[in-house]
Amino acid sequence: MKYLIVGLGNIGAEYDGTRHNIGFRVVDAFANKHNATFEDKRYGFVAHLRVKNAELTLLKPSTYMNLSGNAVRYWMNQEKIEADNLLVVVDDLSLPFGKLRMRPGGSDGGHNGLKHIASVLGSQQYARLKFGIGNDFPRGGQIDFVLGQFTEEDMKTMDERVDIACEAIQSFCLAGISITMNQFNKK
Repeated sequence: MKYLIVGLGNIGAEYDGTRHNIGFRVVDAFANKHNATFEDKRYGFVAHLRVKNAELTLLKPSTYMNLSGNAVRYWMNQEKIEADNLLVVVDDLSLPFGKLRMRPGGSDGGHNGLKHIASVLGSQQYARLKFGIGNDFPRGGQIDFVLGQFTEEDMKTMDERVDIACEAIQSFCLAGISITMNQFNKK
């Protein structure tokens, strides 16, 4: 089976380590665990690896968040991957920091990256792994918050939470979304 695992984020040094780039952080960690290297390709940075009988293409779109769907569609077509085998790793304001929630589909929740992917694919029925970034910001401060750096407190458990997100990705590919949701949405 072939899978496309997409970590959402924005390219450029000014976005490195920001909350909005947690998708990049997670797929980077997953690639590192499997000794895979990203290459600069069309519409993004791409790494290929195998986990048991699963062939994974990891993608960090270079289209910026609001145009992520272009990269997703291109690499789904390029690798001949069905929507059922697409997993998007994304930041989520509605979840406390480090809380993971896998879903088989659903609304974009106001997230522009998810909104563009759904628009380009013509469907909201694709899996997403939401990584909570919290919502500790004043009214009107959402943009500064998501484009800001994680707190020292968040960083204390960052590696552990990213490791669990990596386990969830592997479970999605090897055990399927139902088992993965049951196991990881509780952690």
